[in-house]
Amino acid sequence: MIIGKVVGTVVTTISHSHYKNRRLLVVQPLVLDGEPLSDDFIALDNTHAGIGDTVLVNREGNGARQVLQNPDACVISVIVGIIDSLYLSAL
Repeated sequence: MIIGKVVGTVVTTISHSHYKNRRLLVVQPLVLDGEPLSDDFIALDNTHAGIGDTVLVNREGNGARQVLQNPDACVISVIVGIIDSLYLSAL
């Protein structure tokens, strides 16, 4: 699981049947200061998230298929939650 921010949407004219009635969103991973930046990635939306939302993303194929309740789905990343707020504290 990772935390990221939705920064865009993907529009397709033809998509796989496993993506039917779901949106594809571009997610930018959030990292702490000093950590290396990660590349943006595409995730299947399971929560009605929108641009600007902070989200929790399952980036493991088997877990993503379990969330979708489809053991044959061709998906790696799926948004499983919208985060209302975060609190970080130094140890």
